[in-house]
Amino acid sequence: MIRALAVVPALLLAGPALAQSFQSTALLDKAVAGFTGQPIGSDGGARTAVDTRLKLAACPMVALNWRTPAHDAVVVNCPDPSWRIFVPVRITAPVPTPAGPLPASPTAVAAPPKGPPVIKRGDPVSLTAGTAGFSVTRDGIAASDAAAGARVLVKVEDNKPPVQAIAVEPGKAVIPGGE
Repeated sequence: MIRALAVVPALLLAGPALAQSFQSTALLDKAVAGFTGQPIGSDGGARTAVDTRLKLAACPMVALNWRTPAHDAVVVNCPDPSWRIFVPVRITAPVPTPAGPLPASPTAVAAPPKGPPVIKRGDPVSLTAGTAGFSVTRDGIAASDAAAGARVLVKVEDNKPPVQAIAVEPGKAVIPGGE
């Protein structure tokens, strides 16, 4: 019992030494600006700075890639420790996707798009949801078939109902209403 109590003060004194270091969001901003060739807020650059409230584990080397051929976001990926964020890019003109632009809101859809399904029931699906300056991705399994631009149900947790999203391309869907 006395030995356990002696360890507590030692841990309190070592607190700053045991504190985890976090990835600098300012360095991530510089990396994204270097990757896009444009500063934050300008056309072709990040819409906003990376949220300083993010507490990402320090990464010795990040990898940067475009999220899609439309260059609408930069994917900042750390392989070890494993984390990934998406940094939206400011685009002046809307860039149509191969299936056409997505509707602005669920009420804007007059009729479901027709065509061959790009997502089939049982397919793995990467769901993306977000707003200006922040997006989140979650993996799930399609619970229905959907053509590009059509609604698809995606199961992300076994004990919860499926999430409704818009099919974009094979294996990718977005949750509407973010921007």
